Amino acid sequence: MKPVTVISGKVAALDRANVDTDQIIPKQFLKRVERSGFGEFLFWDWFRQPGFPLNRIEFHGAPILAAGRNFGSGSSREHAPWALQDYGYEAIVAPSFSDIFYSNCTKIGLLPVELPEADVRELIDRAPAEATIDLERRTVVLNLPLDVQAAEIAASPLPPAEPPVPDVPGAGGCAGAGVSGLAARAAF
Repeated sequence: MKPVTVISGKVAALDRANVDTDQIIPKQFLKRVERSGFGEFLFWDWFRQPGFPLNRIEFHGAPILAAGRNFGSGSSREHAPWALQDYGYEAIVAPSFSDIFYSNCTKIGLLPVELPEADVRELIDRAPAEATIDLERRTVVLNLPLDVQAAEIAASPLPPAEPPVPDVPGAGGCAGAGVSGLAARAAF
């Protein structure tokens, strides 16, 4: 995997809360064991509905998906992040995520970004405006035209790069040391 540091591009808006993994990738498409080829089945039932927002042509090719709270709820299937990434998304921005879904995203280099609901609302309302997610600076910047003032939205704080190291006798002061938090997310 290539390191994730900055993601820029159009924002696609999915203004729905509680999007579960069964909607992201229905069970009938889970027969593959490799991690590729799932993008064509993303939101399978929803994409066939007239008026589904992600059918809008201006959202095609967007690397950033802004969605409602509790994104990725439901079962713990790894296929959901695989389908989102295979479709072309590099980051999902939402007020909250299912814990297991969030973890599965970080394992494959799909960046989950939790922001306050008002900030996500701004991204959704301005989509397909372009945005830049800068992991090192911990910011999401909405790139607006010159006639509109640029809005910078601060990402929720990420954990420190190194976890606190417990004091374990005889461990030489490095027990439990490892890469986690920001460093782990930046080292996809």
